[in-house]
Amino acid sequence: MAADQITTPLPGSSGPADQPASPAPAPPAPRRRVTAGNLTQGAEIIRGYLRTLPNSPGVYRMMNDAGDALYVGKAKNLKKRVVNYTHVQKLPNRLQRMVAETTNMEFVTTHTEVEALLLESNLIKRLMPRYNVLLRDDKSFPYIKITRDHDYPQLTKHRGARDQTADYFGPFASGSAVNRTVTALQRAFQLRNCADTVYATRTRPCLQHQIKRCTAPCVGRVTPAEYQAQVAQARAFLAGKSRDIQADFAKQMQAAAEALDFETAARFRDRIRALSDTQAHQDINVEGIEDADVIACHQDGGSTCIQVFFFRGGSNYGNRAYFPSHDKNLETAEVLGSFISQFYDNKPAPRLILLSHEPEERELIAEALSLRAGHRIELSEPRRGDKKRLVDHALVNAKEALGRRLSESASQARLLEGVAEVFGLDSVPERIEVYDNSHIQGTNAIGGMIVAGPDGLMKNSYRKFNIRSDVAPGDDYGMMREVLTRRFSRALKEDPERERGMWPDLVLIDGGQGQLSATMQVLNELDITDLAVVSIAKGPDRNAGRERFFMPDRPPFGMDPKDPVLYFLQRLRDEAHRFAIGTHRARRTKAIGQSVIDEIPGIGPSRKKALLHHFGSARGVERAGLADLEGVEGISRTVAKKIYDHFHPDG
Repeated sequence: MAADQITTPLPGSSGPADQPASPAPAPPAPRRRVTAGNLTQGAEIIRGYLRTLPNSPGVYRMMNDAGDALYVGKAKNLKKRVVNYTHVQKLPNRLQRMVAETTNMEFVTTHTEVEALLLESNLIKRLMPRYNVLLRDDKSFPYIKITRDHDYPQLTKHRGARDQTADYFGPFASGSAVNRTVTALQRAFQLRNCADTVYATRTRPCLQHQIKRCTAPCVGRVTPAEYQAQVAQARAFLAGKSRDIQADFAKQMQAAAEALDFETAARFRDRIRALSDTQAHQDINVEGIEDADVIACHQDGGSTCIQVFFFRGGSNYGNRAYFPSHDKNLETAEVLGSFISQFYDNKPAPRLILLSHEPEERELIAEALSLRAGHRIELSEPRRGDKKRLVDHALVNAKEALGRRLSESASQARLLEGVAEVFGLDSVPERIEVYDNSHIQGTNAIGGMIVAGPDGLMKNSYRKFNIRSDVAPGDDYGMMREVLTRRFSRALKEDPERERGMWPDLVLIDGGQGQLSATMQVLNELDITDLAVVSIAKGPDRNAGRERFFMPDRPPFGMDPKDPVLYFLQRLRDEAHRFAIGTHRARRTKAIGQSVIDEIPGIGPSRKKALLHHFGSARGVERAGLADLEGVEGISRTVAKKIYDHFHPDG
């Protein structure tokens, strides 16, 4: 995609238009009340750009005074599109608020409107502008991978970037769906799932062979031709030829039984059962549907749920529900159009996409998806037949998922109201931060922060803190002081006016009176006196339900063990503990795989391997003399001197 021109903002504005967007934008500033003054001012700022705007396709960004993107839009004619924002009386309330907050605009021109649409969807996902429809939950999908760069290909689950050395089948809606299918494929086709390095070092069959999930090519229990036949069958099954494979297995089972080779017949029987189990989990299948996505949209209560069902090779690979963030007054067509553009921004689209509603700019979206995919993509809203029943099924799932979501949101709101009442807060908290530490005798110490709000856990806002200072082993108070000092020093620096949503309404600390005192010491040193802070200590014998709560200027107190607010607070504390423990374990595991040799500049993997092979251990390298180091293959005198000086800085 080409961008012909990048126009610069007005003099005195926040920066050049081609400044790269941050991959993790700061939380947006709160919406300010629309007044005649700031609405007029915003319209005048927008009007100032009109004289230099071209009558060509492109993308525009509206920015606030903090430099955050408020809205990203695309246009067939930039000048005609942007001029609409100057007629403020004709705009809906949502766009009036946006215009009132606009202090700067940035523009990129493109060759075509299709290119503008592709760029728009990419920028929306990167910048997360408040006034756009936002697809927040857009994790990568798992695939099944069968390698092609080995005599005995490997079958495994795969996420992330794909290369040309393997075949990929999917996407699957969830990790459990792909894991279930991989297990069934191992039982049916007995392909190895071990890494190439493990395969190369095997001297006897592993457990996978013992439980009949691998034919043990690592020790020659199967010929290359026989194994390639297994691989071909697995590929055919994943490509939608499951019935042919099962029929072939049935014939071979029957032939083995007639020859009184009951052991072989039993093996084919088990393989047929494995394939049948996979198909039993498919839920629904439709004749004539090979590769397609089914997308159904349901709106209620100002919210939207979009269900996506994945069909590949004639099989149903599961479904996933999405809840895009958008203004409650947006119509289904606009929400669905924005969702489709963003959804396929980083993943391949199938040739057929079945829809419950016609999206806004349907033909343009189809053209953009086709351009990206390199082949024709069809967007269809079936009116009758099996495809219509498939869409209706997805629509029922969307309606039910949205009902559950709205019910959970109402429950969350009641719990937050209960938290405000229990702790005497002035208002219902919009952002709760929970802190916990994890370490083993002071090593690999980690501080964890989780965040919760009206929509539940806000995992994009979680933070980890590697403890940097010389805290004494086991000094939990010292670790908490460091974590909170770093957290709120940054908040004071980046959002001193508390306008960007970086400040919590409530701070929860896992601990007792001592942790509370350490927290208040930090806040007093930073001159922060208006944060609500609560410390949660487990009761006698660490029994859940007998927690004690500590607050400044208030005696410790407990809650009714059956109070749902107490259960909610326990869940938050346990989530903080889980996050801190998990982060600590990851850091400890990484540290175990490192050695002192990794700290030497200029020593890469090959030289490290040569040193360890020669001396047997990192300690042996550390004790070696200069002449001994020079005797290692691949280690020159200069490098040997560098290694020796690293371990003997005073010698």
